Amino acid sequence: MSLAHEGVVLVTGAAGFIGYHLTDRLLGEGCRVVGLDSLNDYYDPRLKQARLARLEGREGFRFVRLDLADRVGMAELFATVQPTVVVNLAAQAGVRYSLQNPHAYVDANLTGFMNILEGCRHHGVKHLVYASSSSVYGANTKMPFSVHDNVDHPLSLYAASKKANELMAHTYSHLYGLPTTGLRFFTVYGPWGRPDMAMFIFTQAMLEGRPIQVFNHGRMRRDFTYIDDIVEGVRRVMDRVPAPDPAWSGEQPDPGTSRAPYRIYNIGNHSPVELLHVIATLERELGVEAVKEMLPLQPGDVPATYADVEDLMRDVGFKPATPIEEGIARFVRWYKETWLPVAG
Repeated sequence: MSLAHEGVVLVTGAAGFIGYHLTDRLLGEGCRVVGLDSLNDYYDPRLKQARLARLEGREGFRFVRLDLADRVGMAELFATVQPTVVVNLAAQAGVRYSLQNPHAYVDANLTGFMNILEGCRHHGVKHLVYASSSSVYGANTKMPFSVHDNVDHPLSLYAASKKANELMAHTYSHLYGLPTTGLRFFTVYGPWGRPDMAMFIFTQAMLEGRPIQVFNHGRMRRDFTYIDDIVEGVRRVMDRVPAPDPAWSGEQPDPGTSRAPYRIYNIGNHSPVELLHVIATLERELGVEAVKEMLPLQPGDVPATYADVEDLMRDVGFKPATPIEEGIARFVRWYKETWLPVAG
């Protein structure tokens, strides 16, 4: 039996982009899921409500509105739910927003994650899977990015908070034997995606006849990863509880593994795409030519991301493979047919 079917799965950020899709997948498999979300207004709450509406009322699903930073509320939730597996996808997201509102990242990504770890520790959770980010690679330039590389030079507070999550998780794996797996996601896109990300922003602006801001003069390269590939990777990792690495050595410490039950994986398409190609593909799918406002690289941004997914392939037998053209076509179809009628 799959570990996810043994008891209750707690998914935080269940009304978010990845959380919604993962919860939908788990419910489709017959799992029991408690979905947590604060439903904050970082972006259009109608999108979160629309995602949640597609989950509520389904067999096996219970929704709890709660902020991760609520220490008492989180402790009560763990005591009541007693989850077998926890997938933490709730976080304050966004690189550029972290320059304007840094305290939000401390509350959600540090204090909130601390409450998750404590809940897992005190209630016998068998596996904590949590979202990290490709942004942790920061100033690294050796491509593709490997989980076995040092990542000590973040370029935004968001990136630093995700690196901190990995360090905090390792501490709990070491001290309490809590199995933890961190997943570094690479530029996730697709239906029900986040409206603060380029794919959504560009599509909306182009359909409304507004110019789009193209940073780094379009030379930005991103390892765009389609949402279904992300969910497949997360789902497989959930059932692979990490074990201590017997080959790990403190003389030459491997950042991706440990003597504790701790693992880190990249989940990316392993195929970086230039931003100008993304825009050209959107133009073709939308039948609209974009008005481009070319701008320099923004503070906190990195010029390129590229995922090494060898560990993911070896351990769970999967690597993302949806071509950008196919993924964008699906996103545009969803945007026109589903989101536009909701957004008006």
